[in-house]
Amino acid sequence: MSEPHFQNPDREIIHGLLATARTIAVVGLSPLPHRPSHQVARALRDYGYRIVPVRPGSKMILGETAYPDLASVPESIDLVDVFRNPSQIDPLIDACIELKIPAVWLQDGVVNVPAALRARDAGITVVMDRCTYRDYNAFRAEGRPPLGE
Repeated sequence: MSEPHFQNPDREIIHGLLATARTIAVVGLSPLPHRPSHQVARALRDYGYRIVPVRPGSKMILGETAYPDLASVPESIDLVDVFRNPSQIDPLIDACIELKIPAVWLQDGVVNVPAALRARDAGITVVMDRCTYRDYNAFRAEGRPPLGE
């Protein structure tokens, strides 16, 4: 039996996702400035997105209130950007399905095909093993920044 296959949405759907998202919950956002999650979240904030840190044990990151989990976030989330170990994705996908989150982005190296397929089957747009920052900048270099800078 072959392993299930996952394919990312095409570039236009990814562009549309970045163009329509306004509030991004960053799961696994590190308070340490040298960590990739911190650098990506800071850049996304600077591009105009509202960043909501999701990290148990942290009170504030990037000047924003941090929440222990997605269910604790008191506002609507357009996109969940994930910096977690692939083995920790299943409960996160469960939460996204329960909360009816419209889109999940699993960052570079975060690959969990069964979880991604389960989320997609539940109607969630899923991008996996790609970087929001890198994709945003690629569109920007083409003269089509998603937020219309």
